[in-house]
Amino acid sequence: MRSKYPLLNRIDSPQDIKRLNSEQLVTLSAELRQFIIDIVSENPGHFASSLGVVELTVALHYVFNTPFDRIIWDVGHQAYGHKILTGRRDEFHTNRKYKGISGFPKRSESPYDAFGVGHSSTSLSAALGMSVASKLKMEQRKVVAVIGDGALTGGMAFEALNHGGSINPNMLVILNDNNISIDPSVGALKEYLLDITTSKTYNKLKDEVWDMLGKFDRVGPKTRSIIQKIENAVKSALLKQSNLFESLGFRYFGPVDGHDVIYLTRILEDLKDIPGPKLLHIVTVKGKGYTPAEKNQTVFHAPGVFNKETGERIKVVTDKPLSPRYQDVFGETLVELAEQNPKIVGITPAMATGCSLTLLMKRFPERAYDVGIAEQHAVTFSAGLAAEGLIPFCNIYSTFLQRAYDQVIHDVALQNLPVVFCIDRGGLVGDDGATHHGAYDMAYMRSVPNMTVAAPMNEEELRNLMYTAQLEPKGPISIRYPRGNGVMVDWRKPFRPITIGKGRVLRNGRDLAILTIGHIGNLAEKAIDMLEADGHSIFHADMRFVKPLDTEILERVGHEFKTIITVEDGCLPGGFGSAVLEWYNDNGFAIKVVRFGIPDAFVEQGSQQELYAECGYDIENIYRTAKRYIPKNVKLRAG
Repeated sequence: MRSKYPLLNRIDSPQDIKRLNSEQLVTLSAELRQFIIDIVSENPGHFASSLGVVELTVALHYVFNTPFDRIIWDVGHQAYGHKILTGRRDEFHTNRKYKGISGFPKRSESPYDAFGVGHSSTSLSAALGMSVASKLKMEQRKVVAVIGDGALTGGMAFEALNHGGSINPNMLVILNDNNISIDPSVGALKEYLLDITTSKTYNKLKDEVWDMLGKFDRVGPKTRSIIQKIENAVKSALLKQSNLFESLGFRYFGPVDGHDVIYLTRILEDLKDIPGPKLLHIVTVKGKGYTPAEKNQTVFHAPGVFNKETGERIKVVTDKPLSPRYQDVFGETLVELAEQNPKIVGITPAMATGCSLTLLMKRFPERAYDVGIAEQHAVTFSAGLAAEGLIPFCNIYSTFLQRAYDQVIHDVALQNLPVVFCIDRGGLVGDDGATHHGAYDMAYMRSVPNMTVAAPMNEEELRNLMYTAQLEPKGPISIRYPRGNGVMVDWRKPFRPITIGKGRVLRNGRDLAILTIGHIGNLAEKAIDMLEADGHSIFHADMRFVKPLDTEILERVGHEFKTIITVEDGCLPGGFGSAVLEWYNDNGFAIKVVRFGIPDAFVEQGSQQELYAECGYDIENIYRTAKRYIPKNVKLRAG
């Protein structure tokens, strides 16, 4: 394979790129794009976003003195090319694998990864901090933030622009405008950028002004400033609106073709020496250079394994019928409920496809809202809907709901509004690693007054919890479920209400009690099967609720057993096991509680099964630990 990339194989650091001539930069970009296609087609990961910034990546490392100069990549799944060009080419095949390199920039992985990113809209704030630090330390460091893939819809980005324009930092913002995050971008900002990029008169004038800037710069330092003011006035006249970024104090340049690597290097060389806050608007195509990805950008955001020649996605073939993904159970159930209850609406922050809210959008487009990458707004928008008598189902990934915790507390729970939080990707999510695991939602939700916290063990339970939540909503409820498939093929059954705070006793045993919450209870069931095959008798309860706890089950277990095991796919500090411990302590029970869950540490990437084992709550670990705590004097049942 190395012979396919004769130029790329000579690039071990950005210093090697600087030795190339302009035409070689074009060749390097082509080889880098093909390398990403070859590797990611066999080793799944984020795909289309990195293809879209290949030329920009090459140009940035050609012009700037990295790692001394800082490049911060927003929504870090754009950074595959960056990783390959900064010494990680030969280990890129381990991307997102257990013990391999991270799928996102990571400070501990490379000095070229200036800032760890995985969540959106953070680059401008980080870059602003670095720029101010450089000034205070009297360093001549350049700072560049690359923001795109819809990240500018996040309010945090505008907070940074507002602050940055007022303190005159020496930083460059590159707006990678590809009109899409995972699903197509939404909102007024998208239309604003579209106006800029499609104004032919303005773009023709912009090119002429840019050439003039280059010529007149030799005349005197004030000439560039004068021409720039004239250009800005013409921009406003032609576009019939003031330039948003200029209004915030950033000098605006663009839009320019983000796939012309030679032109990009010229522009970046010029902008590098212009002081103060600047914004370069580049227009790119997500999936550029790979036709299937260009035609179907949402699917090829993270397509899994695919045939690189045809673009066909390769699916696992099995003789057994597959159980559905939890996200699809959510999406299909929400449509069923919305058909019955006209008060139901759906909300998601830019994850419509990822959470399957697209199903409601298709059936009831006027009752489903993608608000963009704006979790805080999603929650308070939901609160406003609830305050007027509607029943909002606010679907947010666990790791992203962390960004809206104040809104959950202040705007929803404090007012006891009936918002239904459907928390997708709860628990260890696998290959995306530490920035995306849903480790904390049960702990941070159970600490909020008025909040009901639930986790279904299977698809039928998810349906019934959603059904219960909209029957007579009295306050907020969170329903969390994991990434991936459930365990039931025949899951679409008639709705049945669930009593809030009541669990299910699945096995009545006498030797040891195991209490579980959520989908991970299915792994515990397999461990219990192994224990019972050994002749042991195990009590197992699916508790369903972290808050309120089923105190009848807890009291029964407290009287009948000296040791119990709790299992959760969430953080141990403050989680389900902690809630059980607290209840027993508060109610005077001297009982040993052995807790399984995510430890007090950040867990890196790997498959879910690999990470369950690392954290100690896979089937084998549950089985071995349970064996240790079964009293030695119990009589075994006959096999």
